[in-house]
Amino acid sequence: MPGIRFGIDRRLDRLTDKFENAGFRINLARRPMPILIRPISVADFADWHPLAQGYKAFYETPTTECEYSQAWERLTARGMSHGLAAWSGDRMVGIAHYLFHASTWTDKVCYLQDLFTLPESRGQGVARALIAATASAARAGGASRYYWLTQAHNETARHLYDKVAKFHGFIRYDHPL
Repeated sequence: MPGIRFGIDRRLDRLTDKFENAGFRINLARRPMPILIRPISVADFADWHPLAQGYKAFYETPTTECEYSQAWERLTARGMSHGLAAWSGDRMVGIAHYLFHASTWTDKVCYLQDLFTLPESRGQGVARALIAATASAARAGGASRYYWLTQAHNETARHLYDKVAKFHGFIRYDHPL
């Protein structure tokens, strides 16, 4: 399956040249990088594993190697869980894990369960591209709604989420089982 390309627009290059010719400095370190989004494949484990570990470390969720292996099996089985990878050149720079489920009020909704971008790739369009690619998968899969959760203190992510989605004010509670 071919990936979805998100990259530098030629208009951005022309605009950058125009500003530099006028004497303004452009911070190219934060310039968007060309990104390829594609489904995770079995061969991607060595690239995926450090990003999955980074995601779990960010949320301070202890995870065993067995749990990583089980998650990988679910993602690559193409059953209920799905994975996307963001690539810049030959380097995986971001991951998204999503799943479809039923709801009382609709047949199918899409839940973006995990989203992670390498710290050095943040602010360059990786998360936005993964969110958009997951939205495309949700539409293609027949979902009537697409949603995700984040922690209240995740200000960086919430800044992006406020631009690409609508916060409806819900607060999640987890009951111990």
